[in-house]
Amino acid sequence: MKRLIALTLLSGTVLVSCVSKKKYVELESQYNDTKSTLSKTQLEKEEIEAKYAKIEERVADYNSKISSLTDANISLEKTSLRNYDGVVMSKEDKEQMAQALANVNQSELANARTLQDSMNLIVSYNLKKNLDNSLMADGQDDDIQIDIDETVVMITISDKLLFKSGSYRVNPAADNLLSRLASVINSEPAMEVLIEGHTDAQTVKEGAYVKDNWDLSVERSTAVIRKLQNDFNVDPAKLIAAGRSSYQPLTENETKEGRSSNRRTRIVILPNLDKFLALLSAN
Repeated sequence: MKRLIALTLLSGTVLVSCVSKKKYVELESQYNDTKSTLSKTQLEKEEIEAKYAKIEERVADYNSKISSLTDANISLEKTSLRNYDGVVMSKEDKEQMAQALANVNQSELANARTLQDSMNLIVSYNLKKNLDNSLMADGQDDDIQIDIDETVVMITISDKLLFKSGSYRVNPAADNLLSRLASVINSEPAMEVLIEGHTDAQTVKEGAYVKDNWDLSVERSTAVIRKLQNDFNVDPAKLIAAGRSSYQPLTENETKEGRSSNRRTRIVILPNLDKFLALLSAN
């Protein structure tokens, strides 16, 4: 009986031992497979991380190039528009400018080389359009001359419309003319107005209330300016006074007709670039 029990226990021990070994081998195989898979996965992870790093590097490089191209484009735009005194126009200003230039003489526009040239064309176009309809009235065609020299508008007014001989007091009969002129000046904010007084070569009589023709030409210029400012609400910041005396004659001073031509007031319209750009930006 004891021998039978011992045999049975031995058989059970062998059986348990055999099952554990098989299971062990199986588990060891699974472990090795898992370890191999983990090693493979780790390798794949490292490869993916390396590819991702390269992608990040390329993205950073692309972003750097995009930023560089953007800066270059902005710089190029500014350079292409910096045609006058270093002025830079915004995109909106440029669009406004293009719309205004669509109305001017295109053959003249083809010769424009700077921002100032283009702006002068716009201002002179608007002024000429208004001047032709506003000033040429009341049979004064022979006493008022309008010229455009390189897009600068010049209005020459005979002194017989403005002053009596030797006087710098503005003739009240000129109020209608000056009122129309003020309306034209006020209609175009982007400009300054130079008022030039010109005399003939005759000397001022001794004891007169002006010293000489310099004095007379300046007094006449400032008299017109005061009239435009005080009576017709022209902004004085836009007005410039100048006296030329007799040193820029239109013709000889030997005849009555020649002296009459030389006695004149010239109004020069000077486009103001800063004001023009400010107006564009405000639209």
